[in-house]
Amino acid sequence: MANRLTKIVTRTGDDGSTGLANGTRLAKSAPRIETLGAVDELNTTLGLLLTEEMPAALRDCLDGVQHDLFDLGGELSVPGHTIISEAHCRRLDDAITALNTKLSPLKDFILPGGTRAAALAHLARTSCRRAERRLVALNAEAAQPAAMLQYLNRLSDLLFVIARALNAHADRSDVLWQQGRNRGS
Repeated sequence: MANRLTKIVTRTGDDGSTGLANGTRLAKSAPRIETLGAVDELNTTLGLLLTEEMPAALRDCLDGVQHDLFDLGGELSVPGHTIISEAHCRRLDDAITALNTKLSPLKDFILPGGTRAAALAHLARTSCRRAERRLVALNAEAAQPAAMLQYLNRLSDLLFVIARALNAHADRSDVLWQQGRNRGS
């Protein structure tokens, strides 16, 4: 692959605009750029999560997701270019199913927490939901491929299950929500 990032400081964004991979310039506040930023933030949060100790299978899954998110960002940077497919979504579905079979059934809502790694997975989940909301807003303005929307929706589910799996791996229980716990305090 050719060296494509030869100059990091270009000063072309000093006017509040940024360039897409196809050469189009947009305001940094444009919905497409907001979506790209949210996907980048999600990928960065996953990078932080990956600094934690975890089973190799979870690490491999999250590593694959990071590459997918870069591909999803590529789609956003080149409108009309499609990379994320139903196969990507099926891979997430399969991972959710495989992880869920090893976890106890949920009977209550859980709070983000338990171990640091699980808390970071929940942080990634909320970051994913933000990226999904940004993509939905962009989709209202300009139709986006359905697989991208499905991918982010499914990914937030996977991150929830990964948080639970990380707690289980550390032999920690999920933090159960206790409705009205502080009522009357």
